[in-house]
Amino acid sequence: QVQLVESGGGLVQAGGSLRLSCAASGRTFSSYAMGWFRQAPGKEREFISSISGGGGYVDYADSVKGRFTISRDNVKNTVYLQMNSLKPEDTAIYYCAARSSVGIPRRQDAYNYWGQGTQVTVSS
Repeated sequence: QVQLVESGGGLVQAGGSLRLSCAASGRTFSSYAMGWFRQAPGKEREFISSISGGGGYVDYADSVKGRFTISRDNVKNTVYLQMNSLKPEDTAIYYCAARSSVGIPRRQDAYNYWGQGTQVTVSS
């Protein structure tokens, strides 16, 4: 069982930056691939980024590639999402998710555990 708690969301102006954190419970964090997803008002939740257990493999949605960076610290049991050059269309609730199987898929149903989400609002 893994519990995930996101933090770091907030209100930022367009062009600004935020760093989201997702702290995980448990002693086998490095065995879990992690993902970030987001859900904007009135839209379905979508894939943002994912990272393998060791951090050697990452994936990004085209909409955030070059602006967002995923990373993890397996000593601190935390995964991060550094978000730069934020746009109003990045406004959403951001969720982290954990997966106990191999691979870093984009499908939401491939992830076993989810956090409660953190709100990111980008003003124009």
